[in-house]
Amino acid sequence: MRAAFKRSPWAFSARAAATVMLAATVGACGQMQREGQASSYLVVNGLEAAPGSDPTTYGGHLPSDVITVVDDVPTVFNDLGRVRMILAMKDPGGIESPSKPTTANYVTITQYHVRFVRADGRNTPGVDVPYGFDGGMTLTVGPTEVAGSFNLVRNIAKKEAPLQALTVNGLIISTIAEVTFYGHDQTGREVSAVANISVDFANFGDKASK
Repeated sequence: MRAAFKRSPWAFSARAAATVMLAATVGACGQMQREGQASSYLVVNGLEAAPGSDPTTYGGHLPSDVITVVDDVPTVFNDLGRVRMILAMKDPGGIESPSKPTTANYVTITQYHVRFVRADGRNTPGVDVPYGFDGGMTLTVGPTEVAGSFNLVRNIAKKEAPLQALTVNGLIISTIAEVTFYGHDQTGREVSAVANISVDFANFGDKASK
């Protein structure tokens, strides 16, 4: 006769804890935009980038040229980012009486931070990816979408490791640029938002001079 098996109560506790942790991880991305004491939050509608050698050609992916030959002169450009944002209320209200933001709820972006990561997990700054950096910007976001430009790849980064070696070794470094925007509503309560864009670094071919 097969002996009865009694399951330990700790097994149920561990399984329940794992379920809670998984749920927390799945919901973390949405919660990040809503953290803090402000009654409003930022929605990033789009993040684009343009190479410094052609700053009007914004797209959803950036091929960052580490060195560009212009009129037979090797030149280093910084690359630009452009973000589109809109404001939303944490308490949306009801269908018949939706919450409408006032000017006190408007969020002014004052600073941003760029961090580069790789899908293979090799993320040591100055060895595997460029150093992260902080930059300043001023952009006030209300209920109508607004756009703001910023420096996504610094030209100094292309003169440092690991990007400088790409000018001669023919390799490509594929990264994700994680951009965190920091600001505050008009009562001083802090607000932040995160957006990502793919950035490939290499010594790409240059357009022929006319």
